[in-house]
Amino acid sequence: MTRIYLDHSATTPVDERVVVAMNECMLDKFGNASSVHSFGRTARAALDKARIQVADLLNATTDNLYFTSGGTEADNLALIGVCQMLRDKGDHLVISQIEHPAIMNAATELERLGYRVTRVAAGRDGIIDPKAVADAIESRTILVSVMHVNNEVGSINDIAAIAEIAHSRGVLFHTDAVQSFGKLALDVKRMGIDLLSLSGHKIYGPKGIGALYIRSGVDLAPRQFGGHQEAGIRPGTENMPGIVGFGVAAAICQEEMENEAQKLTELRDELYGRLVEELDDVVLNGHPTERLPGNLNVSLLGVEGDSLLQALDLEGIAVSTGSACSSGSTKPSHVLTAIGLSNEEAHSSLRLTLGRGNSMQDIIYAARVIADQVTRLREIAGVTPRRSRGIASRSGSSVE
Repeated sequence: MTRIYLDHSATTPVDERVVVAMNECMLDKFGNASSVHSFGRTARAALDKARIQVADLLNATTDNLYFTSGGTEADNLALIGVCQMLRDKGDHLVISQIEHPAIMNAATELERLGYRVTRVAAGRDGIIDPKAVADAIESRTILVSVMHVNNEVGSINDIAAIAEIAHSRGVLFHTDAVQSFGKLALDVKRMGIDLLSLSGHKIYGPKGIGALYIRSGVDLAPRQFGGHQEAGIRPGTENMPGIVGFGVAAAICQEEMENEAQKLTELRDELYGRLVEELDDVVLNGHPTERLPGNLNVSLLGVEGDSLLQALDLEGIAVSTGSACSSGSTKPSHVLTAIGLSNEEAHSSLRLTLGRGNSMQDIIYAARVIADQVTRLREIAGVTPRRSRGIASRSGSSVE
């Protein structure tokens, strides 16, 4: 059976070049980077190299990059660490309504601790209006956190504009860049970013490794305590294989990102074009052009998304109906409802996220199978299609 993976926003397969580097680290460079003997110095050199590789993709200095266990820990460290450090200055933070659960739930915990949170609404296109962020900032605001790219609909926010607004009011700015890192150009200096969260397993690196960029001059309270590792910001013996793998994955993205983005945009637009040619009632979710190259989120009205996911899985095609962190929930996606979708539209959504290993043959096959399964499920449910919305041409243009 043909097997096609179209769920790269949930996780990516580890690149073979990354595996080779991690294997070498585990077998030959296994020392503790804190040890002063030759084994430790070899491990320290590997750690320093990986930090350079990740920092270079951000145009950051290595002194500002701290390795964590992943994006969730980086998000929690940023939000809770900053708010606890600046409690005397203020007790209010601003986030968006479409953040990843790592941000949403950290903000909820901060509310439990006595902080106040304003959740800014997103537009129907999944974009956060910088003016709405400006309107939400008040005299006691200490932090604004808005994600660069939404993990479900792929819309890209103007984080440079939002950061400028926050700074004009004396407020720090954090962004969750887990979905955009290694796929879109990021420059923490040019964009004015104070804190930025990363994850390794979204860029063909291993799971269990991430990082937090912290601009010089920004202080936060650590969330755990131990030795001197990561300057005490994130103590604990370093996950050397994970860090080395993360570094190699970042270096590969540095070399291949531009060409990969072009390829994934072409494949995504081809997939969307074929779906709207074959099916009625296809609703594009998210911004039609300002979106992550490999992300396509559509509502296929008249079909239950979970039923379609299972049918496609039986055909060897892996997709998602929303964020993997929310799988198993019967509630509609908080992102899709926040951007104005009805329960029917949200429950009929399908997230198709393409990656490095996908080919045009994959897209042609997947589009045909998806169309066949949607038609079959609609017939079983006795659904009569109404009309198509958000139809795109093969060039990627969009009309309503």
